Amino acid sequence: GAISAGVRRIRAAGLNVAQAHLRHLNPFPANLEQVLKSYDKVVVPEINLGQLALLLRGRFLVDVISYNQVRGLPFKAEELESVIRDVIDSE
Repeated sequence: GAISAGVRRIRAAGLNVAQAHLRHLNPFPANLEQVLKSYDKVVVPEINLGQLALLLRGRFLVDVISYNQVRGLPFKAEELESVIRDVIDSE
C-alpha cells in the first residue's frame, strides 16, 4: 500500500528506514516493545484520530509520532514520503 511505497521511496533515496505492519492488536505481538524501542523515532500513520499511537504510548512508553487524518481518503505514497522525510530531517 501507500505506506510500503513511501518507505521504498525513502530507501531508494539512500536513507535508512524500517516498516512494521501490525496484523493483530489484541494481544500485541510479544516482541513489539523490543522492536519499537530499537528505533530512535517511530511514526504511526493512521486514518483515524490516533488510537493506535495512544495505545502504543500507554503500553510501551515509546514516544510515537502520530500522523493521522480523518477525511475519508487513503494516504498517498508521496504524502507519507514527505512525512517520513520531515521526521528524519528533524533529528
